[in-house]
Amino acid sequence: MIDHTVTDDVPKSLRIALVEDDPLLRKEMHYHLKQQGFLVYALDRGSSLDELLLTEPIDTLILDLNLPVEDGLSIAKRIRLSIPSIVIIMLTARTAIPERLKGYEAGADIYLSKPIDPEELTAALLSQHRRAQRSLAASPGLTLSLQSLSLTSMASQQKVYLTNSEKVFLTALAQATSHLLESDMICEILSQRAGVTNIGRRSLESLVSRLRKKIAVLMPDDPNSPIKAIWGVGYQLCVPIELRP
Repeated sequence: MIDHTVTDDVPKSLRIALVEDDPLLRKEMHYHLKQQGFLVYALDRGSSLDELLLTEPIDTLILDLNLPVEDGLSIAKRIRLSIPSIVIIMLTARTAIPERLKGYEAGADIYLSKPIDPEELTAALLSQHRRAQRSLAASPGLTLSLQSLSLTSMASQQKVYLTNSEKVFLTALAQATSHLLESDMICEILSQRAGVTNIGRRSLESLVSRLRKKIAVLMPDDPNSPIKAIWGVGYQLCVPIELRP
């Protein structure tokens, strides 16, 4: 079961998935975060989180360590692999150092002990979000010229040229929420805007592979993939791109 609430004033557009199997604690945390203006999805297990991620981009995951069926360590490990940019805050009543180390090894950014202080949770969320935003802003960006179908490095001014399909693909991701789109949606956009017919998953994978090679020419020192494949969802753009006419 998924509870979600949208408020008019969302701080920095932060989208949070809260996974906690204790119904009372989940309700209290959900209420507090909602009152702070966040967009919050409250869930009770990993399978519900997987269902949510099929349709909703998430910035931060608040994850209880002890969960039914699949525990928080297992969930954190696979979500970190599929969505490298996500912030993971682990909640646990276990305070021993070895337990905390396991959480960090699984991909947690920060550990908070139960019982949770609401103000500390809010401060941790905003702090981690600011750090993630600074990291993104510090990345060397690219400029996409829609008219000339070219992609230029802001750092070196080196340029590569794109096909119309590649331009449409990058533009769609650059404009999407959290720069993330489902594969089926991307195929539909390419069909409508680029006039590509009968495009399927294999053709989309080939397009992404070509784009990664072109962007690697502009950013040879960046070891991270500029376009991440998000398992079960689609693709996410992980490099800042400025769109120009």
